[in-house]
Amino acid sequence: MFATGCIASELGGGRAAQVVAALLACFTPFFLAVSHFYSMNGFDVLFWTLLWWLALRILLRDEPRLWLAFGALAGLGLENKYSVGFLGAALVVGLAATRARKHLSTHELWLGGALALLLFAPHLGWELAHGGPTLEFMRNAATEKNYPVSPLEFLGGQLLLMNPLFAPIWLAGLAWLLLAPRNAGARALAVAYLALLAFMIATRAKVYYLGPAYALLLAAGAVALCRGLDTRRGGRAAQRALGAAVLVFGAAAVPLAVPVLAPERFIAYSAALGVRQPKMERADSGRLPQVFAFMFGWRELAEEVARVYQALPPEERAHAAILGRNYAEAGAIDYFGAQLGLPHAISPHNSYWLWGPGDWDGRVLIVIGEIPPERAAWFESVEEKGRRECPLCMPYEADLPILVARGLRIPVSQAWAELKHFE
Repeated sequence: MFATGCIASELGGGRAAQVVAALLACFTPFFLAVSHFYSMNGFDVLFWTLLWWLALRILLRDEPRLWLAFGALAGLGLENKYSVGFLGAALVVGLAATRARKHLSTHELWLGGALALLLFAPHLGWELAHGGPTLEFMRNAATEKNYPVSPLEFLGGQLLLMNPLFAPIWLAGLAWLLLAPRNAGARALAVAYLALLAFMIATRAKVYYLGPAYALLLAAGAVALCRGLDTRRGGRAAQRALGAAVLVFGAAAVPLAVPVLAPERFIAYSAALGVRQPKMERADSGRLPQVFAFMFGWRELAEEVARVYQALPPEERAHAAILGRNYAEAGAIDYFGAQLGLPHAISPHNSYWLWGPGDWDGRVLIVIGEIPPERAAWFESVEEKGRRECPLCMPYEADLPILVARGLRIPVSQAWAELKHFE
């Protein structure tokens, strides 16, 4: 909110525009959704917003020395999420396509880029040392997990994630940055947004990947509208009405982004508004959006696994490992397991695979979820010993058998290598 208000100030917005911009940032559904739980996405929004603000200062005040600060912040942002690299590339396109291209020949810009690369270098070194797991993850996600969204679906997703009622504001901000003569210095940023939009449509990116870009347009829209209203009689009252409208329309969308309603009430509320989460993954959707569905069933899963684990004979329990098919299932065991007397989980999914099979020696393995027949054949026996049901979970987590597999017929190292799943 504060950084978006700073962007509005940099664009020449007064107190009213800054307040409206901050309110827009506060109530934008995508910003709310990714910021109420701990993940890299909330930080990604902050990094992008601060980078937009720095870029504006550089271009509007002609302060090329700030490219070093931009590079330092971009390097930290890259450590959080690769998407900051897309912003950097799009900004180069924007600079090259406008009169701000003179910055491409300044040594400060290139020093800033070098600083970003230096801060990112430890991660790149780790990637090289481990065979590029993130690139493998991204490739597999694009071909196996992510829904191949059409251009119209992508554009529709932007309207929904940003709140359809806020669309006139950020669209006005985009047009104002592109067309208003007073914004010639900042036009490169609007072109950068369009480059990002075109790239993500062309690559069939998830609809939320462009979300961090909108703080710039929301702030620009707030400034453009407040400046327009200020030239009319009763401008102050009109600006207050704009702020009130943002508050009301934003508050109406809060239950769609933050779990303030009980599940059944949420389902009824979203149905009444005719709102449905944009499809982002190939897997079937459940009754709740994925971000809400993933908030259910984990303690119950850990408790059911603990019941199966405690029912094992003592000699088997001493050698038993617990395997989750994905990091969510394994994470549930690690989060709740200490209270339930469970060992740490293992998983072939993403970073869990890199951490290895732990102390599993192949004798006994508790598996969460079904085992494909070709992998069940690796074991002397596989028995279902429990089951966790969760109607509100995602369909692939809604009905999970808890299996006990005994007597691995192949070496643990071979099984672990074949189980690897980055997605």
